[in-house]
Amino acid sequence: MERLATKVVDKPWGRRGIDPRFHVDPTRQVGEIWFEPPADRALDVMVKYLFTTERLSVQVHPDDATARERGYPRGKDECWIVLDAGDDAELGIGTIRDLPADEVIAAARDGSIVDLIDWRRPKKGDFIFNPAGTIHALGPGLTVLEIQQAVDLTYRLYDYGRPRELHLAEAADVVRAKPHSHALDTSLGSQSRVLVGGPHFGVAWCVGAAPELPSMMHDVQLLPIDAAMGDLNPGECALIDSGTARTLNSEGIFVLAWSTETGGS
Repeated sequence: MERLATKVVDKPWGRRGIDPRFHVDPTRQVGEIWFEPPADRALDVMVKYLFTTERLSVQVHPDDATARERGYPRGKDECWIVLDAGDDAELGIGTIRDLPADEVIAAARDGSIVDLIDWRRPKKGDFIFNPAGTIHALGPGLTVLEIQQAVDLTYRLYDYGRPRELHLAEAADVVRAKPHSHALDTSLGSQSRVLVGGPHFGVAWCVGAAPELPSMMHDVQLLPIDAAMGDLNPGECALIDSGTARTLNSEGIFVLAWSTETGGS
């Protein structure tokens, strides 16, 4: 087991007084907690916690082909496990109808894009897969575990007047604006299950023990959710080998995330 260093990131939309299991100064306005890769290698998959009190920017991510054309190692598919949702919780995923790219960009310029997004009321235990090209935005009231392809590549379409750069030209040939419905979206329960099996990464929801896992797993990340596993506590993350992943047991829930790309360890 190789514990990954924790990075706490303050955000204007973040939350003060997050769960004590994260051992963060309660006066900090924490938006993200993520985990640094080992010094000797990069990871294909990134896992982070998000804590929201207001709407985040409206975004879209490119797919692998477009990202590589633009000099990046990969695009970005991602998914969300909703660990907690307040009464005011919301998230936007997809649009209320099919839209051509030029209409999306025009709506981003004048702010009306907010009214074209499908805003939903998520619940604790929801799982949502967010493929590249999907317009999305997390809203307030959420504690989310996000698993994604590891690349710093986000095209911001709208940001509620915050003084940050938008990427409308870059997004114009990336966005696929349509209602969101994905076969992997589900509500999590008390059974262990593989939530994602590729093509870029895998995710398993583990209640007490892992489900049957695929034969090819690289750089497996272990995240205890509500009970310590050995000396790894909730809110922490460690790299483990695939053999260990198959034999884990816990008094609570844990999440496994891994790369399905060629290579790794």
